[in-house]
Amino acid sequence: MPRWGMVIDLDRCTACRACVVGCMQENNVGFAGPEQAAMGRVIHWMEMLTVGEGEYPNLRTHTLPRPCLHCDHPPCIKVCPVNATNRNPDGIVAQIHARCIGCRYCTAACPYTVRYFNWYEPSWPGEMAHALNDEVSVRPKGVVEKCTFCHHRLVRAREQARMENRAMQPEEYQPACAEICPTRAIFFGDLDDPGSEVAVLSRSSRALKLLEDLGTEPKVIYLKEGE
Repeated sequence: MPRWGMVIDLDRCTACRACVVGCMQENNVGFAGPEQAAMGRVIHWMEMLTVGEGEYPNLRTHTLPRPCLHCDHPPCIKVCPVNATNRNPDGIVAQIHARCIGCRYCTAACPYTVRYFNWYEPSWPGEMAHALNDEVSVRPKGVVEKCTFCHHRLVRAREQARMENRAMQPEEYQPACAEICPTRAIFFGDLDDPGSEVAVLSRSSRALKLLEDLGTEPKVIYLKEGE
């Protein structure tokens, strides 16, 4: 079975935020009002982080698209008291919203802060409320949510292949962020296929895993800038 993973080339990323917008549209991520935003309660399954480095006067900032890193050893699932989050057979860290009791232990355990608690009922402005993706559930107030690598797209691709009595090809499954990126900075595929593009890139000298010393084994790998 493929081990799905992502490689993000920071040299190609222009911080245009197309991945952020595409993710919100694809996954029915609600909009926060000004009051909720002021309290830091905006939900982003894909977030564009600004990271600073160096010391004055030699300072530098760069941007970092950050989805859930779908770790092979995720701390978040170890602390959930009701098994509302787990690694599914595809290796994707899933969230079962109907089971979540909103204790937020998982949000505290995640070192990458990719999990969001729903402090408010989700809402969308105007006509956008009629453009929700019917393949993705709308999460209620009081549960935790996060990036799923657009798992519904994997289900759809498998079903299509099954109906056509053939094997699904890895390239048939792409998360919305990878599909929409105008500079093709986001690569997605099977990390265990040594010939796949993501596997080749993950072995690059530019490859970097966030907080690698924690031993979480994230399946989102970055390619460093400027090398």
